[in-house]
Amino acid sequence: MSNTFDPDHLRAGLQPLSAKLALTEEALAYQRFYSLAGLGREGRVSSRLGRFEAGGYEIVTQLWTPESPVATLILVHGFYDHMGLYRHVIEWALELGFAVIACDLPGHGLSSGTRASITDFSEYQVVLDRLFAEAEILQLPKPWHLCGQSTGGAIVIDHLLNHGDDSPIQGQSILLAPLVRPRGWTWSKVSYYLLRAFVKGIDRRFSENSNAPAFLPFLMADPLQPRRLPTVWVGALAKWIERIENAPHSKRSPLIVQGESDMTVDWSHNLAVLNEKFDHPQIFMLHEARHHLANELPELRAQFFGFLSQRMR
Repeated sequence: MSNTFDPDHLRAGLQPLSAKLALTEEALAYQRFYSLAGLGREGRVSSRLGRFEAGGYEIVTQLWTPESPVATLILVHGFYDHMGLYRHVIEWALELGFAVIACDLPGHGLSSGTRASITDFSEYQVVLDRLFAEAEILQLPKPWHLCGQSTGGAIVIDHLLNHGDDSPIQGQSILLAPLVRPRGWTWSKVSYYLLRAFVKGIDRRFSENSNAPAFLPFLMADPLQPRRLPTVWVGALAKWIERIENAPHSKRSPLIVQGESDMTVDWSHNLAVLNEKFDHPQIFMLHEARHHLANELPELRAQFFGFLSQRMR
């Protein structure tokens, strides 16, 4: 069996998840490459790959369903990421008896769009709302829980602060190393305003953002990893930070997991903002953990998954 897949070709052949089509050989090759096949106890989990349109993008989505699901986890990945990097989070949710639905954000993974680019963070909210609609069409079991890593956490924060009163999320909201400001933001912002008229993007620098030794080599060999940081995305982030830091207080109480060895986000500033914006968020700190919590060492994942499991309802 082949382990190769072409993202554009694979996306073009997909139908909505509700069509319940069997996975093609190319879709199976994609799942094998990212170890997304055979998840759950004894592999008794059904899996579907589908596509919907949102905000002018073709968004690829994926659903994992255990035999008798009791709730649903809606999963939002981080910047540069895609669904294929979240096997550990998916397996944790499946162990709890949750169905899991996720999608690749615009410009990421199998979805369409300029790689790793966005003109405004509001476009992410359009996609998230459409993912909620997809979960409703599929009649996924409630309560629905929402989980976001890094920029995915930023998308969750935006939803809770600005759309929380009419949110379909009645379960927990989980923020893994959430982005409010990245580390070194003051200098990054100055550089953006100086260079935006002349530079459309800069080469991406891969860094050790997990203690798991195999993770960085896998990222660097991952065919779905963007290789450039578009200047326009930094501009969109600048507008979003101002919007979030001026957003009204929310009565929601998200669960936050943060590594103290995280060199990607300005976590001390971010936690101060989130403590102000939310009603007594529950924060779990991990001294050794770096940024990509979804792919940290097994013993670190076990600690924060234990914290989360005790609080899921």
